[in-house]
Amino acid sequence: MALSSIDKQTLLTIARSSIKAAIEGESIPPLFSLTPDLERHSGTFVTLKIDDELRGCIGYIEPIYPLAQAVQETAIKAATEDPRFMPVSQDEMDHIQIEISVLSPIEKVTAISDIKIGQHGLIVESGRRKGLLLPQVATEYGWTPEEFLKQTSLKAGLPENAWKQTETRISCFQVELFSEKDELT
Repeated sequence: MALSSIDKQTLLTIARSSIKAAIEGESIPPLFSLTPDLERHSGTFVTLKIDDELRGCIGYIEPIYPLAQAVQETAIKAATEDPRFMPVSQDEMDHIQIEISVLSPIEKVTAISDIKIGQHGLIVESGRRKGLLLPQVATEYGWTPEEFLKQTSLKAGLPENAWKQTETRISCFQVELFSEKDELT
């Protein structure tokens, strides 16, 4: 189900205002007057960039929260809790570019030939380890399906060939991707 441009803009506004409030120590803005699409449960990732460089990315794989709430929470976490980065500062707010990925339901991959670069994101799981890469990552790096599986295995903290093991579970999903850059042009 594709989101309307109004819903996309609403989600981007929720993300930006929530990040701003969190880093300024203010109350997080309440969510109200949401459309049915923004109230449906969905997995989502919020990615923050400065000058096209990653500055934070956190998400929920499972559809455990309504979309607007999930975006609000993951936006704040991407800005303040991504362990790869220091929290976003107030000085950075004018330079942050927000990108939102709304996930489709997750499906089991039965054949490597089913993986479509640029269309599918991947999840590789083995034991207690799980790695996820969004579809746009494989496109940005020009990976083949095998390279995508290797990198997702590494992201899970597994050996690069873990995806070939019978005990490893491979799943895929699609995203509806949009950003402030897209919506403002």
